[in-house]
This record gives sequence, structure tokens and C-alpha cells, in this order.
Amino acid sequence: MDIQHPIDITRRQVIQKSAVAAVFFTVPGLFAEELERTTGTTEGPFYPDHMPLDTDNDLLVIGDSITPAVGKVVQLTGKVTSTSGEPVRNAIVEIWQVDANGVYSHSRAPDHEMFDKNFQGFGRFETGPTGEYRFRTIMPVDYRSGTSRPPHIHYAINQHGRRILTTQLFIKGNESNSKDSLFRTGRGRRSNSTHSLTVDFTPIPGSKTGELAACFNIVI
Repeated sequence: MDIQHPIDITRRQVIQKSAVAAVFFTVPGLFAEELERTTGTTEGPFYPDHMPLDTDNDLLVIGDSITPAVGKVVQLTGKVTSTSGEPVRNAIVEIWQVDANGVYSHSRAPDHEMFDKNFQGFGRFETGPTGEYRFRTIMPVDYRSGTSRPPHIHYAINQHGRRILTTQLFIKGNESNSKDSLFRTGRGRRSNSTHSLTVDFTPIPGSKTGELAACFNIVI
């Protein structure tokens, strides 16, 4: 009789819940006009200088550990498309962010010794034929950098071994967004932009643990 390891259950739940979360976003197949490219922002100083042992799309569990990271769970999904709306396949989507303590996984990050050892802090996902990506992570929080910045998640899009976009995701409606210089310069050129750097974090119906869903579509 096969014995099911607890981590196998966790991974299966990630896949199942990601499928549910996927219904929260759509990208039309046809467009009357060209989509606006996602605005790029700075990478920042804390892209991991030492990669975690695990770099998959579940940032809450490292390897075979059964102890999850601390934080409010978010099913983060989206699509990578061209300006004509065509899905971009085989793009490597990378994200990195602070843990629930506001600390980055970086040797020179402020309060690095306080970093949650059960949180990856970084993850990768390769898009398929639909251009879709998905991560399980935590709600972004303010970070301990000595400089006040609103909660955000860093993104990098790579294709054919080359970085083609670096940007950041912000929480829609967060009052500190408008005070952030990077947000002000990176939110897009048009007020009615098809694309935005801010997204809603909404409760997933039926989630017993209060998980949230967020969708960030990327145009390159």
C-alpha cells in the first residue's frame, strides 16, 4: 500500500486551488487596438543573491518540509501576452518579495537574520500554450529597508535566456501607493490604461483558511 507523504497533499492542493483561482482572470482573444505594454520598474537591491533550495511556484513550502511559511495565503495568477493579445509561451516568470516580517531573502537585507526560513521568498514558473502562470505565496507587506515603501511583489520576465521585463505589482487601493516614487513613475502613461500595476486581492469563495486570489496580467 502506498503511503502518501503530507507534502504530496500540499502540492496537489496547490494545483487544485490554482485551477479554481484561474477563473478569476481572462484575457480577450481579440482586441480592437493594441494592448499597452506593462510598464517596467527597477529591480531593486534585493533580488536573491543566494537562491533558495527550492525555486518552484509554491513559495509557502520549501522542498519536503511540512511547515508552511507564515502569512496570509494568496493564489497569484495571470497571463503573459503580446501587445496583440497573443499568449507568450515558454516565458520564465520570476517573483520575489519580503516574508511576513518584511524581510527579503538577501544576505544584505535589513534584519536578514529574522527572515522566515520556511518561506522561499522567490519562485519561478514557465508559461505554457495559454501564457498562463500561477504562484502560491503570501500577501505582500511593508518591508524593513529603512525606506518606507508600499507592499509590492517584484516580477521579472525572461525569454530565450534574456530578461525582457522587470516590474512590480502593487495592492489596489493601498493608501501608500501614491506616495511611492516608483509607483508614480511606473503605473502607466494613461489613466484609462488597459494595463495596471495594481491588482485586487479578493477572498476565494469557500476557502476555510481565508485564502486570497490576485491576478496580474503582463503584456510584453
